[in-house]
Amino acid sequence: MDRIRIVGGNQLSGTIPISGAKNAALPLMIASLLTSQTLTLENVPHLADVEQLIRILGNHGVDYSVNGKRGHQNGVGGYSRTINFTAANIVDTTAPYELVSKMRASFWVVGPLLARMGVAKVSLPGGCAIGTRPVDLFIDGLQKLGAEIDVDTGYVVASAKNRLRGDRYVFPKVSVGATHVLMMAATLARGETVLENAAREPEVVNLADCLIAMGATIHGAGTSTITIQGVDELTGADVRVIPDRIETGTYAMAVAMTGGDVLLEGAQPDLLQAALDVIGRTGAEITPTNAGIRVRRNGAGITPVDVTTEPFPGFPTDLQAQFMGLMTMSKGKSRITETIFENRFMHVQELARLGAHITLSGQTAIVEGVGKLKGAPVMATDLRASVSLVIAGLAAEGETMVNRVYHLDRGFERLEEKLSGCGAVIERISG
Repeated sequence: MDRIRIVGGNQLSGTIPISGAKNAALPLMIASLLTSQTLTLENVPHLADVEQLIRILGNHGVDYSVNGKRGHQNGVGGYSRTINFTAANIVDTTAPYELVSKMRASFWVVGPLLARMGVAKVSLPGGCAIGTRPVDLFIDGLQKLGAEIDVDTGYVVASAKNRLRGDRYVFPKVSVGATHVLMMAATLARGETVLENAAREPEVVNLADCLIAMGATIHGAGTSTITIQGVDELTGADVRVIPDRIETGTYAMAVAMTGGDVLLEGAQPDLLQAALDVIGRTGAEITPTNAGIRVRRNGAGITPVDVTTEPFPGFPTDLQAQFMGLMTMSKGKSRITETIFENRFMHVQELARLGAHITLSGQTAIVEGVGKLKGAPVMATDLRASVSLVIAGLAAEGETMVNRVYHLDRGFERLEEKLSGCGAVIERISG
């Protein structure tokens, strides 16, 4: 099993190209199920989750090509890929447990399959390391659109023999995944669908723009009320995946942690302004440029900042662990409150192995900054927690060995290559 070895103490200097957003690419890929024509996606990151979803879509009959060649090994240059998805014929409307259990987002195929084919049988995704994240909202919303749904032997079995029908649905809590699914399903429903208390994340807007390019009629994406007028069919389109705001924030925090001067090439400030504001308050200098975002911090100390995770446009839960890593070396005490997911503090014990002082009180972590961290072997527990250990390791004295880095491969493209290119001593050790 691969590990990542880090020797801390180096400032970061140079350019880091920001990849396409994993959390945008996945729903865009799933949207290919809505049409028999080709959906071309540009700027698709090369990640384990993307490759897994390609396999899942293939199970349904979706063909794909990368830069005109079958597979993902050929013709892939730089940090960007263009992939063509064609679901000319849906050969199977069942998403089996052995595939869905490996990635929760694959459950989202239930919406497009039901809307286009009138039936879907999708395995429940099971538990998750950062909380239960139940699919009740997905089921309730699809039922509101006229679907008949049973849960049988671990599968959601859904049907809509006479097409889904538009209706008004109010999300009892903000859910990005459920917003994705219901918006996709509503594009082929009869009549008008109004989604209230919908997620406002940039990834939702990227999906809406994609669906509009495919012929859907959607208004209000990016606000809490989204209106969709159903159409009889959708066409192919050519859509670009937005830059990854979580990757952007992660590398910005790495620079704030180590010091240095890095251009995050291709980053868009409007996608994570709340996080950039918080990082700026820690003492880093954040400067938007025509090429992306420049992040600088001189030798001054890290200022402690309190933060609470919120749905967009607030501070993202997917940057909470990374920010905690940054706060471990702040000059004082900070409070980090997690409001989105339960059980998302598993990185605390691993950061403590590096010398961090963190205490937990319910959903709040109190971080007492220390003068230095010391390298140690640590274990990644989930995607975002694992990169928080990398951030801490970049500043720790001596060697940090991060184990179970397959979590990192799910969401960070060529992480060690990007960081080493800016002066970090970091390498992957195979086996």
